[in-house]
Amino acid sequence: MKRPLLRRGGVSLSLARVLALGGLAVTPLIPSAVHAAAPQVRTQAPGYYRMMLGDFEVTALSDGTVPQTIREVATRTTPERVTALLARDFLQDPVETSINAFLINTGTSLVLVDTGSGSFFGPDSGGRLQQSLRAAGYQPEQVDVVLLTHIHSDHSGGLMTGASRAFPNAVLRVHARETDFWLSAENMAKGEVARKFFEEARAMVVPYQDAGKLKPFGDKDVLVPGIRAVPTPGHTPGHCIYVVESQGQRLILWGDAMHFGPVQLREPAVTVAYDIDSSAAAAQRARLLAEAAGRGDLVGLDHMSFPGLGRLRPDGKGYRWIPVNYGSGQRWLDVKAKAE
Repeated sequence: MKRPLLRRGGVSLSLARVLALGGLAVTPLIPSAVHAAAPQVRTQAPGYYRMMLGDFEVTALSDGTVPQTIREVATRTTPERVTALLARDFLQDPVETSINAFLINTGTSLVLVDTGSGSFFGPDSGGRLQQSLRAAGYQPEQVDVVLLTHIHSDHSGGLMTGASRAFPNAVLRVHARETDFWLSAENMAKGEVARKFFEEARAMVVPYQDAGKLKPFGDKDVLVPGIRAVPTPGHTPGHCIYVVESQGQRLILWGDAMHFGPVQLREPAVTVAYDIDSSAAAAQRARLLAEAAGRGDLVGLDHMSFPGLGRLRPDGKGYRWIPVNYGSGQRWLDVKAKAE
């Protein structure tokens, strides 16, 4: 077969001749140098998820996760049953358990519900709330009110940054039964609950008390317009859920009314070792599940996989979790702007 010819100025040239004359740049048909593989990053981005609830902006904030060996802390069940229930969701112990908090901008107040674990679980678990808050476009100094569902350290641990109050301008609200229990030297001395829980509670709450920023509330006290507390004692003596309502839409923030969705959704009677009164905690959970599923309420859970927002449907003797559908807050704002 003849070699292909190229023409230049009426003269035929062989391809080899053209290459020799430098008249044509051709990439050699040999592999170029291979770059080194890109290193794996192995970290998550700051976590926040934003949605609108009527006129309120709700932002779920991730404090990160903590590994939990559920079969060791679940009670009123067996380790074998826990393992089987986890396997149905392709999970096995230890399970990376989310630590979520919720920021509500009512238009007049910026309210944070729970604060994550801070440094209590060490440098590799939790402690991401401040990073997520800033990534979401807010600064800790802007928070007006912090509402705690209860004072366990994975909900109150983010109140302090070192020796400073993490939310210096915020008023701290928590049920009076909660502060009465955890700040009591007499209760700590009884030894019925591990001493460390009392010490952690004091470390987080007392600095706000000393600054005049702690304001415990009672069963019927008004907190923030559009946000009310509903006492749900059991997990702790002053545990509360918060009902957030705007323009006929409702969100209920459950705190620790449920810990491990893959287990307790299917078997709500399962309790955890951290419950102060496990019978009351189980009864509260059964009631809340039935009410939320019956009404179709949007629920926010501190330990459901981030962002911990969804609805419930009855499923046999248990319930099915339906996570929120991902959506753009900007789309809602654009529609609202056109309407105005």
